[in-house]
Parts: sequence; structure tokens; C-alpha cells
Amino acid sequence: MPERRLVIGRQQVHDRVGELGKLISADYAGKNLVVVGVLKGAFIFLADLVRVIDIPHRIDFVRVASYGNSTASSGAIRLAKDVETDLRNSHVLLVEDIVDSGITIAWLMEKFMEKQADSVRICALINKMERRERPVDIDYVGFTLKSGFLVGYGLDYAEQYRSLPAIYTLEF
Repeated sequence: MPERRLVIGRQQVHDRVGELGKLISADYAGKNLVVVGVLKGAFIFLADLVRVIDIPHRIDFVRVASYGNSTASSGAIRLAKDVETDLRNSHVLLVEDIVDSGITIAWLMEKFMEKQADSVRICALINKMERRERPVDIDYVGFTLKSGFLVGYGLDYAEQYRSLPAIYTLEF
């Protein structure tokens, strides 16, 4: 088992999620908002975030795969579950656990614009620039980190560590 080191504590995560919820609520007031979580990694972040967004909104999920059991994206994206909500005349907020290479989130943005959403914006718990291959504008960023393989609060390594209440880096 790799060693883990605390990077962002539980209270820091909680406080930042609350701040993001307030920003999102203000920005989308009066708009038809659909919050789309990217499974599996974003489910914990999404659950906490939607409870602090204090305007009406709908929730849906999409599932893509590009990592498998590796620590790096394969670059090949597979859509395992599409949204079930009609996105026309809606503002979509894609909620992701981490934007790393940018490949997956850029691909998702294109797919949702094809579904005729009025807008598609990104909310990411972690913005990590270390391996960025596609430029991506993240509208709501929880934390920006330069490097490290991160786990906890939904982030995983080989389907492990998701349930940790804080964010850690794994040292292999």
C-alpha cells in the first residue's frame, strides 16, 4: 500500500464547498440550472455542493472512463452513462472531482453543447495543472494544486480511498 500524506483537511474542504455553493447560487439565480456530476469521483463533492446551492436546480449524472486502474489518463474516453435530463434551455454546471489532463472535461463540454444547453460551465474540486494537455477554463475551482496523485473525498486510486473525508496525496 502506498503511503498517504494530508494535503487538504476536512474543514478546509467543507468551508470551500460552502463558498462555491454561494457563488454558484448567486451566478445562476433565476436560471434553469442542471447540475451534472461526473461519476464516480464527483459524487461526494456533488452531494455536499448541491445541499448548499440555495436556488432551484435539477441533478443528473454522467459517467466516463479514461483512467481505469492507472495513475494517468489513457486519453481514450468511453461514455458509460449519459445524462437523462433534456438539457435544452438549461444552464449546465458540470461538477468534477479533479481536472488534470483536461481531456475528459473538454470532451464532456463539447457533448453537452451538442445537446443544446444554453451554457456549460465547470466546477472542479481540484484543478491540477501538472499534466494538462487541453486548455480548459474552470469557472468554479475548489483548490488548485501543482502536482501529486490525490485521493479522498471522492478521488480514488484503483477504486480505493474515495471515502476519506479529506484529500491526501499518495506516495508510491
